[in-house]
Amino acid sequence: MAVLIYTENAGGKFKKSTFEAISYARAIADETGTTLTAISIGDVDPGELALPGKYGTDKVLHVCNGQLKNFINQAYASVIAEAAKKENADIVVLSNSFSGRGLAPRIAVKLDAGLADGVISLPEISGSQFRVKKTAFSGKAFAIFELTSAKKVISLSPNAYQVVEKHAEGKIEEFIPELKPTDFKALVKEVIQSADKVSLPDAEIVVSGGRGLKGPENWGMLEELASLLGAATACSKPVSDAGWRSHSEHVGQTGITVSPNLYIAVGISGAIQHLAGVSSSKVIVVINKDPEAPFFKVADYGIVGDAFEVVPKLIAAVKEYKASA
Repeated sequence: MAVLIYTENAGGKFKKSTFEAISYARAIADETGTTLTAISIGDVDPGELALPGKYGTDKVLHVCNGQLKNFINQAYASVIAEAAKKENADIVVLSNSFSGRGLAPRIAVKLDAGLADGVISLPEISGSQFRVKKTAFSGKAFAIFELTSAKKVISLSPNAYQVVEKHAEGKIEEFIPELKPTDFKALVKEVIQSADKVSLPDAEIVVSGGRGLKGPENWGMLEELASLLGAATACSKPVSDAGWRSHSEHVGQTGITVSPNLYIAVGISGAIQHLAGVSSSKVIVVINKDPEAPFFKVADYGIVGDAFEVVPKLIAAVKEYKASA
């Protein structure tokens, strides 16, 4: 028995959500009295491979294959499943990122395993019982899942578990998986990344705007606020549909689901479809001039006021705080 963690990277660097998942997997390994092995796929900076050990992995399996340079769902799932079989892993953990949401069900099928995606806390393990907690009904409730299968696949929601350093050193091994032509029926030909921007799914702070900003020409103040806070920018669906902002910034039920530590909504009424994509945020701040806006019902903090007056004052306050810090 063992625990396997898939360590996702971007541009050769492991993501923060990866270290959260490693810390989470380490806690499960400690609870079950077993080992934790990480698998890294693709081109990773040499210095990065030592980092999983510092967060609790006993060993890192490194897969370096030119065919796997870019993320390919089916191929990566096959490699991770093969690694799980090699390590005799009963539990596979990965981050519930964009990639993780595609990988988890495929890995579960290959291992004939039970699946719990978007988990938000450590499992309750008692004898043969293995229960996990996740959000349900677009974040309006919690659900407790009991996994009764011998093998289990768990994907952890970003920002749901604290990163814990172990200051240990895990060994690194090369892993050469058996790749099949069927794993490459769909190929990634090109990856285009936004330069100098915080990745929205991985952001700890998100500044989001809606139709209350009246037009794309007014987005400068949100971008300035986001830059000061080290945040990602986002928008509601009507904004992206109108072409004010890119669809890559659309958060909501039909867009990107985010779970940052802080979500600042400016000029967004808070329709149920939008709330479904942001309700997992730890703290929600709403700025809207309509005191009856639905968003205020779920907000931790709310400001009833004109965004064109409130946001500039907020920017000035952040600048003043940074200057005095």
